[in-house]
Amino acid sequence: MSNPSPKPHHWLTPRNLLWASIAVAVVTIALKTLAWVVTDSVGLLSDAMESFVNLASAMFALAMVTVAARPADDDHPYGHHKAEYFSSGFEGILIVGVSAGILWAAGHRLFDPQPIEQVGWGLGLSVLSSALNGFLAWLMFRSAREYRSIALEADARHLVTDVWTSAGVLVGIVGAVLTGWLWLDAVAAIAVALNILKEGVSLVWRSSQGLMDSAVEPAVQATIDATLQKFVLAQPPGAVRFDHVSTRRAGQRQFVDMHLHMPGGWTLHQAAELRGQVERALMTAVPGLRATIELLPTDVEAHFDDPRDDPRKDPKEGLK
Repeated sequence: MSNPSPKPHHWLTPRNLLWASIAVAVVTIALKTLAWVVTDSVGLLSDAMESFVNLASAMFALAMVTVAARPADDDHPYGHHKAEYFSSGFEGILIVGVSAGILWAAGHRLFDPQPIEQVGWGLGLSVLSSALNGFLAWLMFRSAREYRSIALEADARHLVTDVWTSAGVLVGIVGAVLTGWLWLDAVAAIAVALNILKEGVSLVWRSSQGLMDSAVEPAVQATIDATLQKFVLAQPPGAVRFDHVSTRRAGQRQFVDMHLHMPGGWTLHQAAELRGQVERALMTAVPGLRATIELLPTDVEAHFDDPRDDPRKDPKEGLK
């Protein structure tokens, strides 16, 4: 099977963007740490803490994307695509961890508010780092759709979370300065922590579903069904049908298995030709899809409901 078609903007590959994410994380750590030092704002401290998570997650994502790009081998005949789910799950766990740290720090500051100093410098540095993260996240989302990379999408979502974190912190600081209510700084940090906690849990859940061989998205399933229906309608009524169509996702790769029923009187050449046409049509309709098609005569059914197919039962019982 041929590889997915070349992508536009070939320099916006997951590996290149993750290298860029590492570089941007280092810059934002420096900017946000400086902002925290000059202001002594717990909100900006929470913002800086999340940037360390950005750095760690980008490095792990780069490692997993590199593994996922390895070709299939004897030990992994279906490839290494699922490695990206480990990256997404790891990033989600890191986000959950940093949210807990922010809640702990903000909780102490909530009952012991401290004055915020040099607000102008702190806000300026935070806005600059947010602009860098926002632009990089936009590029990552664009590339993640083209390459179907959940690791890249997870890193992009984390960067967007970082932008929202910074926005919430800025609102808290400005509110504290304008009203004199210093506790608003801590409240903003708590709100930010709860928001990124939700994002972290979502990433962990999506990764677990990918590792459990979840089905393809409904839109992709609809495309597969429509493609197969065209072949059914192109033949005389009842001559061709598809059943036991099942799908699964594994990182960038998507798989579909099915049975193709056709008249028993067809020659092997006719059957193979139709199967080839179906495979090509599916791969054209859904780039990166790998199809496995078993050929069966129209009057033969597969024994998917045979008791011997149930792993919970003793195989000997099905032979009685």
